[in-house]
Amino acid sequence: MSGIFLLQEDGLVEMTEQPYDKEDILQELLAKYPNLLAGDQIDAAAPRRWLLVSREMGVPGEEDGSDRWSLDHLFLDQDAIPTLVEVKRSIDTRIRREVVGQMLDYAANAVVYWPVESIRAKFERGCAERQVDASAELTKLIGSEDAVQYWGRVKTNLQAGKVRMVFVADVIPTELRRVVEFLNEQMNPAEVLAVEVRQFVGQGLKTLVPRVIGQTVEAERNKGKTTAEKQWDEDSFFEPIFPR
Repeated sequence: MSGIFLLQEDGLVEMTEQPYDKEDILQELLAKYPNLLAGDQIDAAAPRRWLLVSREMGVPGEEDGSDRWSLDHLFLDQDAIPTLVEVKRSIDTRIRREVVGQMLDYAANAVVYWPVESIRAKFERGCAERQVDASAELTKLIGSEDAVQYWGRVKTNLQAGKVRMVFVADVIPTELRRVVEFLNEQMNPAEVLAVEVRQFVGQGLKTLVPRVIGQTVEAERNKGKTTAEKQWDEDSFFEPIFPR
């Protein structure tokens, strides 16, 4: 991606791409600003909104066992779909192969060994640590829906394997992109995506540009997301440009 130019009153500011100094910086940004997961790109018709359950979410490897792995982030969306997020920098060689097996381990065990009560308790503890009201945070996401009903949907989605696996990096390597696209086409109801969050800096300013990868036409068709093709005519073509 070429540079980005920020137009200000006194002229253009050229923003040049810069890698993150540490993986933890990107992890903290995602925890603080979940919208970097680009929910509007994941689902344009119903943009995904996010509830952070926890950073460093433990994943057990057996029934009632202690945590064997640690997931970077666990989010829930407004449809109660658990969204597992793993963050790597593009310079980390593990992003090309090891991270895929790692994520599949997390998801395969999470759907079996994550009691919804533990997820809810983890969310409430995290809110307490951040000194925010857990009920208020949940209400922002689900509106008037009953909380008990929402957590019940989380449990149902886990039992059905309806989860979303998301790889996040400053740059998604071609090898990982191909794997993500392949898995997303093959897996249903699970979803596999990658999100690039590129960083541009210039004159003390910083811009973050997320982009979702993995939503091929075939994957959308397999998951029943394909919408009818719009039929264009002269009026519909010019309407956005010259509204009546």
